[in-house]
Amino acid sequence: MNTPTIRLREVPPRTVWALEQAGIHPLLARLYAARGVRSADEIDDALAGLVAPAQLMGTQAAASFLADAIAARKRICIVADYDCDGATACAVALRGLRMLGAEPGTLVHVVPDRAVHGYGLTPAIVDLAMQKQPQVLLTVDNGIASLAGVDHARSLGLDVVVTDHHLPAKDHDGTVQLPAATVIVNPNQPDCGFPSKNLAGVGVMFYVLLALRSELRARGVFSAETQPRLDVLLDLVALGTVADVVKLDANNRRLVAQGLKRIRAGRMQPGVAALFKAAGRDAARATGFDFGFALGPRINAAGRLSDMSLGIECLLTDDPARATELAQLLDTINRERRDVEAGMREQAEAMLARLMPEGDAPAALALFDPDFHEGVVGIVASRLKDRVHRPTFVFAMGQDGLLKGSGRSINGFHLRDALDLVSKRHPGVLRKFGGHAMAAGCTLAEEDFTTFVDAFQRVATEWLDAATLSRTLMTDGPLPAEYFNLDTVRSLDAQVWGQAFEAPLFSDEVEVVSQRLVGEKHLKLAVRHAGALRDAIWFGRSEPLPDRVTLAYQLRVDEYNGQQRLQMIVEAAR
Repeated sequence: MNTPTIRLREVPPRTVWALEQAGIHPLLARLYAARGVRSADEIDDALAGLVAPAQLMGTQAAASFLADAIAARKRICIVADYDCDGATACAVALRGLRMLGAEPGTLVHVVPDRAVHGYGLTPAIVDLAMQKQPQVLLTVDNGIASLAGVDHARSLGLDVVVTDHHLPAKDHDGTVQLPAATVIVNPNQPDCGFPSKNLAGVGVMFYVLLALRSELRARGVFSAETQPRLDVLLDLVALGTVADVVKLDANNRRLVAQGLKRIRAGRMQPGVAALFKAAGRDAARATGFDFGFALGPRINAAGRLSDMSLGIECLLTDDPARATELAQLLDTINRERRDVEAGMREQAEAMLARLMPEGDAPAALALFDPDFHEGVVGIVASRLKDRVHRPTFVFAMGQDGLLKGSGRSINGFHLRDALDLVSKRHPGVLRKFGGHAMAAGCTLAEEDFTTFVDAFQRVATEWLDAATLSRTLMTDGPLPAEYFNLDTVRSLDAQVWGQAFEAPLFSDEVEVVSQRLVGEKHLKLAVRHAGALRDAIWFGRSEPLPDRVTLAYQLRVDEYNGQQRLQMIVEAAR
């Protein structure tokens, strides 16, 4: 394992002072300043602080088009994606369009099968959608790189509205290629000046609905008093945003914070409530962690091992009994996913041991085994990336006989750009590719796998230096003893943390009073910190620690037999 170096975040003292003067608690002021917050406005989670929909290129055109389509009772087919972002975006689109006047009989949706159709608006998905006799295709969380699919849809006389957040395709000279859609809404398309480039697919769709409501208000369909309350969809927006691991900039934090507030107050879709119950989580104390590690995986499991239509139906139904039934089914599928993942990880670990007998990993990893499951390659890639701190691709054999790979990256290595360079250097090797800086996917023939591995590792060797390949764990330094209490945990849990706005991780020197293994692989500790005895646990660690050590840890509440006690969750030691 790539042992991390523990470093302290820089904390600008003037910013801390300014935040404190604005009424922010001293501990939170320090944590926010260390994460780049410069003013209290950035942590104001009121909806009024959202970037205006008019700044998102294409929203006005999409609003006008959709308003006309609703008035003409055109049949609109939502083309979803098979992950949590795509599922929540589909549910937001269908619920929102109904709220804004679309007749239920004019709204339908289709979801690609990961193994059969692949990702995005492919010609095959267009043909599947045609069975529902649509006049308009509305993509959510996909479509920006679907050149052939959009062309096919247009040739059949369909209008196509693309809502997406992924990067567009480029030709071999680097020129951006956009699909010939009727309208495109995507903060990452050329010439879009929207300041929050990190909207998830569900966030983009929510913005389209805001613009559509404004258009309908201008047309006299609604007044400010009679217009629908679209904030009822924010539990879904928050779930999809966190589950897609997009950067939680100020705009995304507002969307997530508002969704969490609604859920904690008991105002959520029946499917969301049922998922909390199935996961054994308390919705009244909901956090972003619940979205990313409890609800999101259960929705994603449907797209990985079964049919994402189950996840979408769970989010769409207004029947609590049906929601409970679907949430329990999704929980069962997620347990199966865990078993499949565990087997694949064991295989991958054995392959790693053969690849790096001396313990030194190459600059990038790419693994394939005929027994790997296509639906779980992304999760395994993420786990391996975390273990060795290297850009990692994991491939499985698809039903069409081609290898389907999912990759995860580290800071400083733009994964999609790396695939673009591989494609330019070895034309034809990558049949398809796309994604983001931190996550991407590609398709190739089995006979081209070795070529891909060599080319991918070459790019990594060229782009990554020793410092980037060394894992660094940024911490918030010591936690003053007066904040070591339950109120601090509750205060921290009430905030929005996530990608690029990480949850607090403190580091303190402690005396190890006792240590023992629990569950054969977790190190249970009693440590003396600031003169007091504390409980601590290091999951997945079996090696003993020295008598004095600096621990990097999160502060959590451990509940057992109705009792609550503080616990340090250790992530690293120096």
